[in-house]
Amino acid sequence: MRPRTAFVLLFGAVLAARLCHLRILWIEECYPAAGAIQILYGMVPYRDFWFDKPPLAPLLYLLWDAQAGFPLRLAGAVFVTLAAWLAWRFASQKWGPDEGLLAAGLVAFFLTFGLPSSVMALAPDLLMIVPHLAAAWLAWRGRPFLAGLAAGAALLVHTKGFYVLAVCLLWQWRAAHLVLAGFLLPNAVALAALGAAGALPGYWQQVWQWGWLYARDTFVENPLGEGIRRTLNWAGFHAAAVLAAAWHWRRERDPDSRRLFAWALISLAGVAAGLRFFPRYYLQLLPVVALAGARGFTLLGRRRAAMVGLLLLVPLVRFGPRYAILAADLATGHPHRWRDLAMYEGSRQAAAILNGAAPAEDTLLVWGYRPDIWVLTRRRAGTPYLDSQPLTGVIADRHLFDSRPSAPELAARNRAALTRYLPNLIVDGLGPYNPSLAITRFPDLEVWLRGNYREIARTPSAVIYRLRSGAGLRSPRSPASAGSRPAPR
Repeated sequence: MRPRTAFVLLFGAVLAARLCHLRILWIEECYPAAGAIQILYGMVPYRDFWFDKPPLAPLLYLLWDAQAGFPLRLAGAVFVTLAAWLAWRFASQKWGPDEGLLAAGLVAFFLTFGLPSSVMALAPDLLMIVPHLAAAWLAWRGRPFLAGLAAGAALLVHTKGFYVLAVCLLWQWRAAHLVLAGFLLPNAVALAALGAAGALPGYWQQVWQWGWLYARDTFVENPLGEGIRRTLNWAGFHAAAVLAAAWHWRRERDPDSRRLFAWALISLAGVAAGLRFFPRYYLQLLPVVALAGARGFTLLGRRRAAMVGLLLLVPLVRFGPRYAILAADLATGHPHRWRDLAMYEGSRQAAAILNGAAPAEDTLLVWGYRPDIWVLTRRRAGTPYLDSQPLTGVIADRHLFDSRPSAPELAARNRAALTRYLPNLIVDGLGPYNPSLAITRFPDLEVWLRGNYREIARTPSAVIYRLRSGAGLRSPRSPASAGSRPAPR
């Protein structure tokens, strides 16, 4: 099959699969979208609102105006196709056209048939695949400066971009100065822009200090055992590519093969960073496994390749039927009935109340990690906080079941700052799940909350408060009074 025809078919298949999620939002993609919505209001991340991810993800969401539905799913399909194209270029130039098409197919397949919250969400872990592949390809081609440039772009998407840099330095150690120069260039530009906007101190605190706190404070009781278990689970679902890659490393022991193996080890270290082993973290392993697996399939021979290829049925059977169910729901107009969407359905219910009961210009505070509410309401933030992690000190990976703060002093300072703002609406999306972290349970917020707000609605997953008439004056520095841009709908 000609590459152009193959990629047209690949894009069509990927788009069709992603459109099955047309009415669904996944939490990890809503966070950069929520940041982009605030940028559309004229706010600056890290300065005007707390944002604990590097800046490129929300800026990318500006390309489609941070819209959900078709624009988001189309963007996802374009992104997956771009990742597949890079894998094709890399593998076809390194080995040949068969390996190229196989690598592209494996990337697209595993970015479709996987845990939906990981492969569907256009979030930092997924977004980093493109600069990750580009950096490795350019390093292999002997383009150290451009490889460093791509690795620098990876760092602006995800803090794990340092592992991409490590691969480039390993492969181009003789030109390490050029790799580092390329890596520093986009980050120097970003730092200069943040400094000019007065956002550099916030960037350091929110992305790096908070990120380090997150990385060193895992909730996993036995990280080694959990890491082994989850890695074996991932390898089982990706067995076709993993076994083919293992065959490649067994049969070919040339320097290039050893470099690929070193890339896999570095990527596995990236997965382990933070000792949480969430499924989306394993996306860092996908590029090298897809490339090595593509080569392995050609080395297996037709009979053995067919037998290993049958293992693709594992993720296909596990995740494929859900696409058919979602497509049928869309065709018939039925609501989706899926346990994984329980919290999202609660957010939709809360957002419907907000959109029906309050003017679009009313500002909002969301208590809890519920960024989908921002996307569903597209409201301006009335405080510098898009979620309650910096206000409770409890990281979102555990705050539904644990109340132990990781940063109590920082949270206390942020709550003191919060009382200087008066958003029109507050949604407590955390208290119904973990009552000890409800907004009403913090003594230093009691006077501010009870004196200025009244409860107007309650759902199984949210409590909604509205500012009392004449409750007070907004702080002149409040995001609620910044700018005059209309609501980005």
